[in-house]
Amino acid sequence: MAAPRYDVVGIGNAIVDVIARAEDDFLVAHGMHKGAMTLIDETRAQAIYNAMGPAAEVSGGSAANTIVGCASLGARAAFIGKVKDDKLGKSFAHDIRAANVAFDTKPAADGPATARSFIIVTPDGERTMNTFLGAARDLYSSDIAENTIKDAAITYLEGYLWDPPHAKEAFLKAAKIAHGAGRKVALTLSDAFCVDRYRDEFRNLVKNSTVDILFANERELHSLYQTADFATAVKSLRADAKLAVVTRSEKGCVVVSKHATEEVPAASIAKVVDATGAGDLFAAGFLVGHSRGKDLRTSAQLGALAAAEVIQHVGARPAVSLKALAASQDLTI
Repeated sequence: MAAPRYDVVGIGNAIVDVIARAEDDFLVAHGMHKGAMTLIDETRAQAIYNAMGPAAEVSGGSAANTIVGCASLGARAAFIGKVKDDKLGKSFAHDIRAANVAFDTKPAADGPATARSFIIVTPDGERTMNTFLGAARDLYSSDIAENTIKDAAITYLEGYLWDPPHAKEAFLKAAKIAHGAGRKVALTLSDAFCVDRYRDEFRNLVKNSTVDILFANERELHSLYQTADFATAVKSLRADAKLAVVTRSEKGCVVVSKHATEEVPAASIAKVVDATGAGDLFAAGFLVGHSRGKDLRTSAQLGALAAAEVIQHVGARPAVSLKALAASQDLTI
């Protein structure tokens, strides 16, 4: 098997994040579920935008954030996702390419506008997302660049892709191409409410080895196995998955394989400013370590380091070179 041209390629919703701070009362007043991602239409999107306070616009999207994190760690990275040929679409394309990520998906000439997610950050750093998928819903199988998938050690998919039917088909096509080339496929469950919608389908993806590496946080894991007991959920996960990583915020993470379950502590931080992107960046660190042949513990430590960096500032992408940060902690990549 030829050496991969990319360490990681991500496939996900290409979204521009609109981030503002607010008190918990704002969430209650607007019927938002704290910590969740809710899909909204364009009318609701405008209403939320009008009600928000001062906001920052930054390119985002779960898998896109992960892939930018991979590039910041020095990995060779690519992204596949759909934008419209509009102002926000051009902004997204510029930002991800400026982060040294290959991005060649052709923009849509017509149809809905480029996706945007209205993210409310409460004083505890928790983020609540209201997402208008727009053009991101129009990712089709034809947008999957076969050579890019074949040339990536790991293809990384976001659970949010399971919402649009055409994107689901693209997801499955990419997994088939990756496995046909002897590569690995990773999936993040994305959100507990996303798991509620597609629990059986996600479990089947793991059990039938469509997915080789699964990422979940505690809430997503409990939703996947419909149990409030962590040990019971991990036992079920171990029976289903080849390899999985469960993040537990300040408790660190648990790496679960067929042969062992290992706890890895979180990296120390001064203060949580914005939890947006914590899971995305953890996945970046783990994927880069794993794609470079590092052991599971080192890969998890890289993930913890990347997550710790991103939660100490506003926004879901690194503010410093993660490669340099890792080197300063004697974590070789």
